[in-house]
Amino acid sequence: MVLGGPAAGRRGCVAAYAAQGWQRVLADLRDPVLAPFVAPAVIIPMILAAALSAVAYSAGRVLVAVFLVLTLALGAWLIGQWIVGDMSQDAWHPGHFLPTVAGGLLGADAAAAVHLHGVAVASFGIGIISWLLLGSTVIHRLLFRPMLPDALVPTLAIDMAPPALAGIAYFRLNGGSVDFFASALAGYAVLLALVQVRLVPRYVRLRFSPGFWAFTFAYATATTDALVWIKLTRPPYASGYAIAVITLITVIVTAIAVRTIIASARGRGTF
Repeated sequence: MVLGGPAAGRRGCVAAYAAQGWQRVLADLRDPVLAPFVAPAVIIPMILAAALSAVAYSAGRVLVAVFLVLTLALGAWLIGQWIVGDMSQDAWHPGHFLPTVAGGLLGADAAAAVHLHGVAVASFGIGIISWLLLGSTVIHRLLFRPMLPDALVPTLAIDMAPPALAGIAYFRLNGGSVDFFASALAGYAVLLALVQVRLVPRYVRLRFSPGFWAFTFAYATATTDALVWIKLTRPPYASGYAIAVITLITVIVTAIAVRTIIASARGRGTF
């Protein structure tokens, strides 16, 4: 599964973040801008648990259930915090999709992988409805408020992830059937991928930071969705398409990993 490709780098980021202590984590949970980035600490173990189920099914199934519960609990707490907290519109960014949208859709994929079908459907519903509700807030902020600060500009890549995540999870739930809903999700995923092309000039002006790992999550998700479509539809030159997208995501992840190592060695890679 390509989503696991940059998992080592993401695990390193999570470990470095957690090493700062619980006081920092708890403070970030109350920060309207930083709070969503705590979510990968429970989402990544859930993805790894689903992979573990392939070789240790019972252990993987239990761990998927545990981390899915933690993911949804964190998402619920954060939504409550955003309701009662002092949230300004400018605090919103695509990273706010992580706790409930990415958490719910990845949870659906992970739960389906360990044959918790009812749980997977419920988690899929959480992800889709959260995407619809939060998406309107995020797009309004991006369209009608000043541009995100440089540190948050990489989160624009995350805007591409929800339809791809939804497509992956939906195929897992419906047994790989290419139907109306799957095609609609794919169409929107393609549109948002093309939006990323327009954003490239903005990205290249950024100074490197750990926030660049947002690109690995979003682009690995899009790559996985593309590979699923290639596998199911088997177009002419399917192998060539698969090699091309895998090569591209490998180059992106490797470049960001190398830059992270260099920045850390120079003492600038704070997490």
